[in-house]
Amino acid sequence: MPPDPHAARRALPAFAALSAAYFAALGLFNLYAPLWFKSWGLGPLGLGVLAAVPSLTRLLGPYLWGWWADRHGERVRWIRRACAATWVFALLYLWPVPGLPLAWQAEPLFWLAAITAGVFLSNAGIMPLGEAVVSQIVSADGALNAGAYGRVRVWGSVGFLCSVLGFGVWFEHMGVGTFAPALLLIFTLVWATSYWTPLQHDGVRASQEEAMPSMAPVLARPEFRWALAGIVFTVLAHMALYAFLSLYLTALGHGPAVIGAAWGVSVAVEIVWFWFQGRWFGTAIHPWLIATSLVSAFRFALTAAAGMHLWVLLLAQALHALSFAAQHTASVALIQQHFPGRLRARGQALYSAVGYGVPGVLGSLGGGWLAQHLGYQSIFWAASASALIGAMCAWRAMKMPNLLEK
Repeated sequence: MPPDPHAARRALPAFAALSAAYFAALGLFNLYAPLWFKSWGLGPLGLGVLAAVPSLTRLLGPYLWGWWADRHGERVRWIRRACAATWVFALLYLWPVPGLPLAWQAEPLFWLAAITAGVFLSNAGIMPLGEAVVSQIVSADGALNAGAYGRVRVWGSVGFLCSVLGFGVWFEHMGVGTFAPALLLIFTLVWATSYWTPLQHDGVRASQEEAMPSMAPVLARPEFRWALAGIVFTVLAHMALYAFLSLYLTALGHGPAVIGAAWGVSVAVEIVWFWFQGRWFGTAIHPWLIATSLVSAFRFALTAAAGMHLWVLLLAQALHALSFAAQHTASVALIQQHFPGRLRARGQALYSAVGYGVPGVLGSLGGGWLAQHLGYQSIFWAASASALIGAMCAWRAMKMPNLLEK
């Protein structure tokens, strides 16, 4: 029985709430977990190991959740299970409290890495499966409605911004020692919003006799492989931003106020773009992938060459609307186009794993090496070069003869 389109669209506010809660948790973890980990007495090497754990889990976690969802159907049920598992692992953060005379605290790095791996292996299923459901709801004839998608995804950016600002004030007054209960509180909210999202009987659940379709024919298409390579190189460029921007700006002599303003500008323009992107985003995907890669190359070259000048820095950060937000929508549209039906969850998982897991690991390790030997500025020149390679790959994909898009 086909899904009721009106009922499906009523589900969009619920998925917007789930996105807001999920990215609020991500913002809390990304910005403040390192401070809490440092309170355990870990040095730079230990903190680097813990920073790499989330990216490492993305190499496998998203695909496992996507495979199970495509095999058994009912993706929202699997989202709820992922939320529950994430909450359970986050609960374990309350156990290792500094100062408790527990024998295993002699090796806090091991336990913190294990718990963090559990948290991120679990929540690796939330957004890929959510994106799979939302992209299905807002698509017609295989084409993503960028405006409708943006009005759901924008709430993730809002949640991220509110979390970063709100918990900054919270930790200023309550101390970073309250990180673990704060994270558990946010993951409780994520779990609760997953029960607001209605179950989607979207026809992907097959009988026991029907074989699950293979991804191999899609992966065999050269135009898709080139486009995916372009995404990987462009996201790899952005690892300079996520992992090293604050450190680079500090090295340039900028204070916390400037660093906060730089991050605030990027999230603000991201929110604006997601909300209004339907006015500009058409059905042609590859030109957008090329354009966003070129903008990324220009952005990071600006940051490397003149990041010491405030107005140049803020201009570069304002380009986040195109280099990240528009690129993300184009990537989701590409996956939606190439992975329909029972391939959709695995397609979104592939995008998460290959598009973010691999660049996250390579960017963190490679960027650290560059910073140590050549300084932080070299990371952003390398990011610009990576984005240019991404643009060339996307251009090659557009020139392939057997494209799905017209």
